[in-house]
Amino acid sequence: MAEPFVGPPRPAPWFPCGPASSFVDITQANAGPLSQIAPCSTEDPQPTGCRVFLAPSKNGGDTGSDTVIELSRDPKDQVNKTLRAGDQVLVFKYNGKIHAIDNKCPHSSYPLSNATPFDIEDFGITLSAGVTCPKHDWSFDLFTGNSDRGGYKLKLWEVQMRPSGQDGDSEVWVRKKGRIG
Repeated sequence: MAEPFVGPPRPAPWFPCGPASSFVDITQANAGPLSQIAPCSTEDPQPTGCRVFLAPSKNGGDTGSDTVIELSRDPKDQVNKTLRAGDQVLVFKYNGKIHAIDNKCPHSSYPLSNATPFDIEDFGITLSAGVTCPKHDWSFDLFTGNSDRGGYKLKLWEVQMRPSGQDGDSEVWVRKKGRIG
């Protein structure tokens, strides 16, 4: 007996993460743990180099919510939520590009908001960018998700810049990438 056709799963919903100008542009020169990087101005009382969100679930799932929740900026507080609270996404700007990745190291489940971004270079030529998890010093490419050792792969999220109509700034929207196949 033939199986009935089942369509592909629907992609995850997009959700807003704030204006692009609210993200500190991190460069190799000022790189350090993402959660500890702060801009030169003091307009934001607690500015950091990254923001962590608990992604909305399609049906309320693990979070019991269809809304976006911005989590504490303290990585120690995120450790408890990482393992039981659903999908956390880490959003930050490195070398002028907004990146969105899982806030969980695929090797050790440690919060990557404590990770340090870096340029991947070969003979002085920048080929890509990556983050290093401080727990075991494993590194992951921000464009492919590949690790520097083992078969672990960092989950990358889709990023979209949408016009916000305020001062020409763009709004950052992210969603979980769909599975292929």
